Amino acid sequence: MRVLVTGASGFLGGAVARGLLDAGYDVTVLQRSASGLPCREVRGDITDRQVVDEAVSGVDAVIHLAAKVAVAGDHAEFTRINVAGTSALIEAARAAGARRFVQVSSPSVAHAGSPLVGAGAAPANPMTAHGSYSRTKAESELIALAADAPGFAVVAIRPHLVWGPGDEQLVGRIIARARAGRLFLIDQGVALIDTTVVDNAVSALIASVEHAEDQAVHGRAFVVSNGQPRTVAELLTRMARAAGAPEPARSVPFRMAWLAGFVAERAWRHHPRGEQAGDPPMTTFLAEQLATAHWFDQRETRRVLGWEPTVGLDEGFHRLAAWYDTLRSPVEA
Repeated sequence: MRVLVTGASGFLGGAVARGLLDAGYDVTVLQRSASGLPCREVRGDITDRQVVDEAVSGVDAVIHLAAKVAVAGDHAEFTRINVAGTSALIEAARAAGARRFVQVSSPSVAHAGSPLVGAGAAPANPMTAHGSYSRTKAESELIALAADAPGFAVVAIRPHLVWGPGDEQLVGRIIARARAGRLFLIDQGVALIDTTVVDNAVSALIASVEHAEDQAVHGRAFVVSNGQPRTVAELLTRMARAAGAPEPARSVPFRMAWLAGFVAERAWRHHPRGEQAGDPPMTTFLAEQLATAHWFDQRETRRVLGWEPTVGLDEGFHRLAAWYDTLRSPVEA
């Protein structure tokens, strides 16, 4: 099968492309920067129809990971990449004769702030999702699933908090905060959350493209995770230990963190460096994520996709620590 992977220069996108190559698939990657992968590569913007047409030419399936991922930023830019980019890709893929389309989404598309305890894949709702990322990902998921039709099977996969060796997004930011003395808990970090070791996210996405045309799969959304909920305190502490960074030593009340995020978001809108300033130190979305339980019932996902996670949390943390060990200089080691 010939598969296009968008966003292959990202952490998960690159891992998916490598997983497909290892499994013998004919892979094309689309991203803005060089991927360094031994496969056909198309470079450019996901909203450029000429670039997208070139990328989808001759492929049988698409795994769409390219997105603007941030906890704050210009909403118009989120919309351009996450919504308009998805629409352009779907139109081009369908016109080129691709038969399978996997929309990589997020559980946050259905999260309105209340705890998610043993939850399934509730419908995406851009009106109740919190933050520009979640709202535009909800819009793009709805657009993708609406395109499901005979001859063009669409499935949405929502991996939750993907991490592992090489992760500069979730783990990288946590460790940067820890080393700067800014890693703290909210409400003692007692909220239970589920995460996904990257190997498991990769195998789930490969399973989804293989089963996309199954009657029980296409036209639906599925949440993917390790199915091993842990407290925020345990997860942050173990990530810090794996990297040899300071563990979170203090906690603040949720209300204080939320208000700090509210103020920081508005201040960042007028930051002189604009998008180059990166994310604010706290946002309302981040405060909610760190203080609210969100873990999922994986039985339907595993049954329908014929998939099981193979790397548990303990092994994931062992691999993460080993990777950080390789980054340390001989003097540091």
